[in-house]
Amino acid sequence: MTESAFIHRFEPATSAGSPPLLLLHGTGGDENDLVGLGKMISPGSALLSPRGRVLEHGMPRFFRRLTEGVFDEEDVRRRALELGDFVADARQQYGITAPVAVGFSNGANIAAALLLLKPDALAGAILLRAMVPLSDPPKAALDGKPILLLSGQADPIVSASNSARLAALLSEAGARVDHKVLPAGHQLSQADVTLSRDWIGDVEAKAAAADPRSSKKLENNPIHSSR
Repeated sequence: MTESAFIHRFEPATSAGSPPLLLLHGTGGDENDLVGLGKMISPGSALLSPRGRVLEHGMPRFFRRLTEGVFDEEDVRRRALELGDFVADARQQYGITAPVAVGFSNGANIAAALLLLKPDALAGAILLRAMVPLSDPPKAALDGKPILLLSGQADPIVSASNSARLAALLSEAGARVDHKVLPAGHQLSQADVTLSRDWIGDVEAKAAAADPRSSKKLENNPIHSSR
């Protein structure tokens, strides 16, 4: 990889019909944090999991913040583009298609920024406890990209109005947004896992229905994994 490389973990696909996942951890996490979640919601998917390159009191993040909930938006833009370059390099190195981002908290916020700044980098996204990443976002063309936004009703960090604004922003950009508010706080719950798994399954089914050649591709091109 080039200078765009992140410390990361990659696990190859075990099913040709499952979309690759880009796993983006929250503050203080690393490239291992969401691998278990990725395997639960889409067992056959290739997993690409980078570690954030910004440190806040020694804790990895994907971009700088000024205070809780107040972002350094210049850094958000720069880091989102860096992440987009990393995804492009990883796609070439590992031979994967555009991934579906699965981001939690800070990871969900950088995924939202990536959707707005470099839409072609992702095929869709699961945004867990995300908030609006940019006060003046560019006009993005998300052209029907599927996005699942899961918010917590009792989240002390992300307000209901902020998550609703993010859903509206992504919808106005053309995305197919499914926004659900769960009886939860900022941390993840079993409902997040169940809804994410069901949503991924629906995305896979719609993709297969849209491409009648997919079943033939599976027969002719079985995928073998090595660890």
